[in-house]
Amino acid sequence: MINEEIQEKEIRLIGEDGEQLGLMSSEDAMAIAEEKELDLVMISPAAKPPVCKIMDYGKFRFEQSKREKEAKKNQRVMDVKEIRMSPGIGENDFNTKLKNGQKFLTDGDRLKVTVRFRGREMAHTSIGEKLLKDYAAKCAEIANLDKDPKLEGRTMSIFLSPKSQVQLKKEQKAKKQAEEKAAEQAASDEAPAKETVE
Repeated sequence: MINEEIQEKEIRLIGEDGEQLGLMSSEDAMAIAEEKELDLVMISPAAKPPVCKIMDYGKFRFEQSKREKEAKKNQRVMDVKEIRMSPGIGENDFNTKLKNGQKFLTDGDRLKVTVRFRGREMAHTSIGEKLLKDYAAKCAEIANLDKDPKLEGRTMSIFLSPKSQVQLKKEQKAKKQAEEKAAEQAASDEAPAKETVE
């Protein structure tokens, strides 16, 4: 509620700079707001007595909509991309689908990988399961497996979601430390043992 809409007998007033102006009638508060050529805005109607603030309401609304637009712009909608394969997929086709899937994941999208069984292929669902697990293992560096392969009707699928930047940095750091440790270990193993000559 703003200006004349506020009909309370007693309100707590806050000035435009945030200073407490105390308890007063809405008419007195309105007179102060008009004197400063600003608006009287109820900011906390549930309080006893209600709290009102003197402000430039038009400017406040403009800044609020600007903030909302900025927040919307920075928001990223995560799409779910799908990659379909058959149990008898060739190695080259598999690698192409893997490359496409990795591109989707690095772009920040979730990925659904599906294997569709036709006819007698239903008797060999383990081939499809192995294929999906292999796919997930090859994407493990950039993605998390959300749930294990699941058969629904004639299709078996998995969901992969991209790892966050924090997670990726942690893993890279751990990998680097492991490599440094291995290099140190190798260097100490190669150091020739001094033989004592008598």
